[in-house]
Order: sequence, then structure tokens, then C-alpha cells
Amino acid sequence: MEYIIATIILFISIIIYFKIADKYNIIDKPNHRSAHTQITLRGGGVIFPIAFIVFCLFNFNEVIENYWSFGLGLLAICTISFIDDVKTLSNRIRLSIHLISVVLLLYSTGAFVLMPFWAWPVLFILIIGTLNAYNFMDGINGMTGVYSLITLGSILYINKNIIPFTDENFIMYPILGCIVFLFFNFRKKAKCFAGDVGSMGIGFWVIGLITLLIMRTGEYKFILLLSIYGMEVVLTIIERILLKENIFEAHRRHLYQLFVNEKKVSHLVISSVYAIFQLIVNIFLVNSQLPIWAVILIIFIPIGGLYLGLKWSLKKQFNL
Repeated sequence: MEYIIATIILFISIIIYFKIADKYNIIDKPNHRSAHTQITLRGGGVIFPIAFIVFCLFNFNEVIENYWSFGLGLLAICTISFIDDVKTLSNRIRLSIHLISVVLLLYSTGAFVLMPFWAWPVLFILIIGTLNAYNFMDGINGMTGVYSLITLGSILYINKNIIPFTDENFIMYPILGCIVFLFFNFRKKAKCFAGDVGSMGIGFWVIGLITLLIMRTGEYKFILLLSIYGMEVVLTIIERILLKENIFEAHRRHLYQLFVNEKKVSHLVISSVYAIFQLIVNIFLVNSQLPIWAVILIIFIPIGGLYLGLKWSLKKQFNL
């Protein structure tokens, strides 16, 4: 019953937001780098910080005991991201809030106690890099929501059947947020886009769960629950560096962008394919007893080869 009531609250909340966004013209206008052609409401990803607030209402004691610092970090990064959606902020302001949010995330997972001091900068770089990867990959209908849903579903399975590492509700509420968001986003003509508030919000929540899982188990292989995103972003950055492009500027070099913009493949098909590949990786990851180096090779050699082959073929076909 709790989940049904929470879902209804989330639906009502996002509909109210649509009215606010429409009134104050919070929209996404397509440009020459966009993968869409119609003006669409931006910031539908506010559903994720709202999902955490609803989680707090139903699980107040649990939040006070275990998740208050995570919640502060989530709300901080979502707030600054929403402001950035409406009015572009300086990189210094955004990065400062991101750093504070990551400190709160690492504190909530016990990383500062469990990890040696020298490892802290590595964690900061990995988490902020992954957050930005989530943002880079949020370019077509359905991508952020479906991919996150697959990752969260895998984390829920691990928590229930492999090793309990957190309260189940802490995983279920972002799942509910994804379902509500996808109802309006997983369409040929999306009602809304996630915006930075959405990609950063759900990315922060997913990263928090994976970090917590790694801290509880000591199994670093679980970072591969985001391996498809990671591989895509890293290989694209390497490509842009080789082409002497500014990696901080918007572009259309991701494989999913080539399929959507040049090949004219459906957004929903591409988003689903990415999610399915991650699901296959997750199934292997959960059931594998191999050392992490072997798991990495088994995952990245075939998928990386397929990725590079497809990109080379598309670039040759369209003279890019």
C-alpha cells in the first residue's frame, strides 16, 4: 500500500510541476546538436528529489538514522542542477556543490572510515566523473529512465537475494521515480526531459547505492553495474581528445547520437538496447565468481569491440 500511495503522490507532483514549467517557460529548445526536434518541458527529473522527500515521509526514523547525509547531498545537487536548467551557472559554483554533495554521499556510505586516506581523491574523481557520464548520456527519450531502472532492478535483486546491504525502500523509491518519469518520457514525443536535475539526481542515487554496496561487500566489481555508460563516455572522450576537440563542449559523437541523428533509429529502440546490454552484463556480473580482472576483460573486450566497430561503420557510412 505504501508504494501505491507514494506512486500516486509522485504522479500528482510531476503533473503540478508540468503546470509550473509551462507557466514559467521552463523548456528545452532543440538546436543543431540536439537529438530532438520539438520544444519540450525540461526538468521532469525533479521527480527524483521528490521521490526522496516522499521516502522520508514514510521512513522518517530510518532516514534520520542512516540516510540524512545522503539526502542532504541529493537535495543539494538537485537544487543546483535545477537552477542550472533554468539559468546557466558558472562551473565553479556547480563544481563546489558537487564536491559538497559527494562528501555527504561518501560520509553516508562509511567510505571515509572504510577507505584509506589516499583513496579519497580517487573516489571523488570516480563519482564526479560518473555523475557527468550520467549527464552526457541523457540525450534521447527513455535513455536515463530505462537504463537507471535496469541498474536499480539489479541492485534490488542483489539486496534481496545475494547480500542485504541497505533498506529495501531506499532502492524502491528511485525505482518508483523512474517508472513515473518514464510514463511521460518513454514516448516518441516525450512530455518532458529529465534535465540536469534528473540526470544528476538519479545518477547520484544510483551511485550512492553502488558505493554503499561496494563498502558493505568489498567487491569492487559492482562498479560495472554502470559499465555500458562508462565505456561509452570514456571511449568518446578519447576519440574527441584524438580529434583535438574541447571535451567540455556539447557534441554529437556518442554512438547513440549517431544512430538517432544519422541513422534515424527510434530513440526508444536505442534506449532499450543500451538497457538490455547492461542487463546482460549485470546478470553475468552477479553470477560470476571470476576475479575482477577477468570479469573486466570478458565484459569490455567484446562490447568494446562491438562499439568501436559500429561507430567506425556509421562514421564511414555518413562521412563523419
